[in-house]
Amino acid sequence: MRIDVYIPLVLPLLLTAIAPQVGLRVSPALAARVLTIAAVLAATASTWALLLLATTLVNEAPHVATEAGEDGRRLPEPVPVAIAVVAIMLLWLIGFRLVRALRAHYATRRVLERLCEGHPPDSELIVAASSTPRAFAIPGSPGRILVTAAMLSALEPAERRVLLAHERAHLAHRHSVLSTAVTLAAANPVLAPVRTTVAFLVERWADEEAARRVGDRRTTARALARAALVAQRARPGCALSFSEHAVTRRIAALQTAPPPNLWSIGVAVLALGALPAFGALDATGDLLRMLGESLPG
Repeated sequence: MRIDVYIPLVLPLLLTAIAPQVGLRVSPALAARVLTIAAVLAATASTWALLLLATTLVNEAPHVATEAGEDGRRLPEPVPVAIAVVAIMLLWLIGFRLVRALRAHYATRRVLERLCEGHPPDSELIVAASSTPRAFAIPGSPGRILVTAAMLSALEPAERRVLLAHERAHLAHRHSVLSTAVTLAAANPVLAPVRTTVAFLVERWADEEAARRVGDRRTTARALARAALVAQRARPGCALSFSEHAVTRRIAALQTAPPPNLWSIGVAVLALGALPAFGALDATGDLLRMLGESLPG
């Protein structure tokens, strides 16, 4: 088997390396979309490449080797047996991470659905009588916004408008779809940093939408800072790090002009995601030809 089969395994490393820089230089809306699509393509292609490598072990099966010996045929060895075994181990790891991600996803959905029980189906805003300051965008048809009374009481009226505009942006742009897609792609451990970058970008995207709707970036930054502070105070046992959604970086971004839609970079990222797919397709043809040679005529 030629080097094509290894291309889908190497290029995701490059995607992981450039993802943070793309997030800094390109508008959050464009960056989140192209990185998610590229990650899904790269994850699919790399998983398929691992399947191809694992399939080469078919020539090691006893009955295949016996038949080849009886026919006087020499079976090709597309890749070393050790590489095929490593591919099987990596496939097991990816499968394990994928199942775990799916379980976490459905468990979260069940919790959010329970929180909406007892409220009118057409109500967009649900205010929970809780002393813990929290706010969530709950995807669905229709989508809902869950805010605790503690969060609302901690914010000024203008800051509440920012909060609601932020959560509405999550719903309007279906950020949950991007988050779910990139989380499943990150079943490939190499792409886990891309998931982190996209999680940050969808929050930045919602921040920019909120700033645009209220017409004041400084008020948006102040609302974000206050919400982060009151949420942190509810967890006194934790260090004051604001690390949950990189809040300090988001506040700093709101104090500068929004980044541009650099479509040239967006197209380059999409191309980087598509290249592994082409390598996987070419490697598939190579393997099929090799396996055809090993079968009796």
